[in-house]
Amino acid sequence: MTVFRPFKAIHPTGEHAKDVAALPYDVMNEQEAREMTKDNPNTFLRIDRAEVNLPEGTDPHSKEVYEQARKLLDEKIEEGVYVQDKTPTFYLYRLTWQGRSQTGFVGLLSIEDYENDVIKKHEFTRAEKEEDRINHVNTTEAHTGPIFITYKAEDRLREIKEEFSKGEPLVSLTYDDGVTHEVWAIQDEAINREIIEIFENIPSVYIADGHHRAASAYRVGERRRKENPNHTGEEEYNYFLSVLFADEELYIMDYNRVIVDTNGLSDDEYMEKVKEKFDVEEIQGEDVRPSKKHEFTMFFKEKIYKLTPKEGTFDPEHPVHSLDADILQTNLLAPVLGIDDPRKSDRVDFIGGIRGVEGVTKRLGEDMEIGFLLYPVTISDLMRIADSGNVMPPKSTWFEPKLRSGLFIHRF
Repeated sequence: MTVFRPFKAIHPTGEHAKDVAALPYDVMNEQEAREMTKDNPNTFLRIDRAEVNLPEGTDPHSKEVYEQARKLLDEKIEEGVYVQDKTPTFYLYRLTWQGRSQTGFVGLLSIEDYENDVIKKHEFTRAEKEEDRINHVNTTEAHTGPIFITYKAEDRLREIKEEFSKGEPLVSLTYDDGVTHEVWAIQDEAINREIIEIFENIPSVYIADGHHRAASAYRVGERRRKENPNHTGEEEYNYFLSVLFADEELYIMDYNRVIVDTNGLSDDEYMEKVKEKFDVEEIQGEDVRPSKKHEFTMFFKEKIYKLTPKEGTFDPEHPVHSLDADILQTNLLAPVLGIDDPRKSDRVDFIGGIRGVEGVTKRLGEDMEIGFLLYPVTISDLMRIADSGNVMPPKSTWFEPKLRSGLFIHRF
């Protein structure tokens, strides 16, 4: 049973929506964030990354930064940049990019469901990233970045989305990245009750992206439960902002790797090591990306190779060990290239699929010696791993398009 409920959203007024909506706080560094905010006083990035409002060199994790975020959010509400709904409402949020669309329900999930694993995870979180968002959420008393959630498609939910997205959207924004963002409100109490009831019969939902935000929302709610002697379970801190998309609509791109060197091996020694676990074939052509699972493309010394793992090098039945990222890590990156922990190694970097083959070849021309293209994982891979209680290797999934922050805020 999944608890999903409408809420009194705080959202930008129509005239401010385009300036407000911002990319997620963690897809850019501080300098990029400062550049993106310098001519826009209303962008939500000023709240999500409040250090941009303070002098350069300010510790981004200082109390001053989180207090600045709270102050700015309060000011923008006071100025009328944001307004709050008078009644609890579900929203539809559609993203359209490169000819395909995905439409999600915007509402609140329960921290109890997070705790009890009704909301399933597939990634480890890092303590320092979690702590940053805990401080941000706790100080602003708001969930400001929606968690990207997926569920197994359901017929009636599909019908509701089609019905309520026929009319004129409340918000329709298109940005330079080519992504169009549209929003509709579902202001029908009977339909809202139906949505709640349908999700009550869905046994699990899955975090697609936003593990740190979800963990932080849970930690803040847990803390406030303990601090409140009159806790009932109905307080707003027991719920967190989420957008729920059907699995059939989502698109995962490849997440590729570039390596700084051959770990002290000569070129010939390196290639011999590769051939111990992979069948190797030199390839040419315009599209050299892997065409299926368990196929890799390797760039090395201005040549391109197709690598196919040999029989017995991985367990095809294991939810994690059958993933291409794990196959590459276990058979090549760790034993040959000495990258035992890709989360911590400074000898590997990761290139999100949106940057394409060009992103890999660009780095090979700058500071890297070896590049690998991987075939994208699927939503069913993600769900299988989450259901098994395992986690994916780091940097396995790259979802596009990205949800914008600031279109919906949940204040508690």
